[in-house]
Amino acid sequence: MEAIIAGAGIGGLTLALTLHEAGIASRIYESATEIRPIGAGINILPHAAKELCRLGLEESLASLAVTTRESVFFNRFGQCIYSEPSGRHAGYDWPQFSIHRGDLQQLLLDTFIQRVGSDRLFMGHRCIGFEQSAAQVSARFDDSAGGAASIEQKGDVLIACDGVHSTIRKQLHPSEGEPLYSGVNMWRGVTVWEPFLSGASMVRAGWLATGKLVVYPIRDRVDAKGRQLVNWVAELATPKHTQRDWNRRGALADFIGVYEDWHFDWLDVPAFIRAADTILEFPMIDQDPLPWWSQGRVTLLGDAAHPMYPRGSNGAGQAILDARSLADCLAGHGDVAAALEAYEGARLEATSNVVKANRSNPPDAILREVFERTGDRPFVRIDDVISPQELSALSDSYKRIAGYDRQTLAGTN
Repeated sequence: MEAIIAGAGIGGLTLALTLHEAGIASRIYESATEIRPIGAGINILPHAAKELCRLGLEESLASLAVTTRESVFFNRFGQCIYSEPSGRHAGYDWPQFSIHRGDLQQLLLDTFIQRVGSDRLFMGHRCIGFEQSAAQVSARFDDSAGGAASIEQKGDVLIACDGVHSTIRKQLHPSEGEPLYSGVNMWRGVTVWEPFLSGASMVRAGWLATGKLVVYPIRDRVDAKGRQLVNWVAELATPKHTQRDWNRRGALADFIGVYEDWHFDWLDVPAFIRAADTILEFPMIDQDPLPWWSQGRVTLLGDAAHPMYPRGSNGAGQAILDARSLADCLAGHGDVAAALEAYEGARLEATSNVVKANRSNPPDAILREVFERTGDRPFVRIDDVISPQELSALSDSYKRIAGYDRQTLAGTN
């Protein structure tokens, strides 16, 4: 069997490695002419860490990432609302990693080249469409690297790992329309800063109407002072947005005003944001869940299948879970169409539920509850606003939907 993978992002590279482990050949076609460290930080939650550890990457991840100790929630006045341990610190068999997206992608790419071979990776090839028969699928690519107008590649199965603007998804669902804007714009950056709180804390603070901040370290000891590279995301409800583009530069003046008085005991927020070398801007978007992903020998994976709001630190994780499920289905079925049907049956409803949860009750729903109950004012005692049981229930509910509650993971191989 020969798989054609469109896209060398986290989902596409993980899929290729997982297929290789199962004895299935693949070729990856990537639209970019080179892999560059675009974007900022992501979290690898325990369910996704489990799959990467199965691929033998735990030691490398631990050396590149920060092993997350805790998740902590604050209001915009710097008052702690809730905290809970993360990964192995919470009793999981697998860690939680906070890592630069570029570091993770480069690790997966290096591992792919080592295990599968550089001759199986084709850069500068953007998928522009496909045709298929009962016997095979043929994908067409723009060949910006080789100078040809387009090339055609044949295989047994085509998997779209080409992101939220997937050409393959548009061919399968031509009337779907463009991604849906949430009403929230995001600005992202990384800042070299002294360790704060535990030195391995993932923090969410504030709320969207008056500014929300997500901040966590993604590299340890980046200089002689022992400082960290710290990822941050500033979110603000706004009617303005432009098409999502990981390379789009953002302007500090467009959002810094709402954070000017955020001076916490452990972080001077405006100074921290201003210390970033580069600021990127993109809208929080998703798509309504699709009724189906697969047609014959073609299917979708990751953001091409289920683009979701980045409010649960879970987008890349769901792509990694897709990769394991699809590889297992292709290895376990002699017929490609049957394998894709099984994959869709295992993952479509599960990821649709995550898309919906990220819209309504992601982990930061804790912040929304406190914002609404306090009227955006400081509290005297958090227990007078919301009980520990309610806070824990909000967090645990999302874990169950996303598939990384301890009970679910303990029951998997």
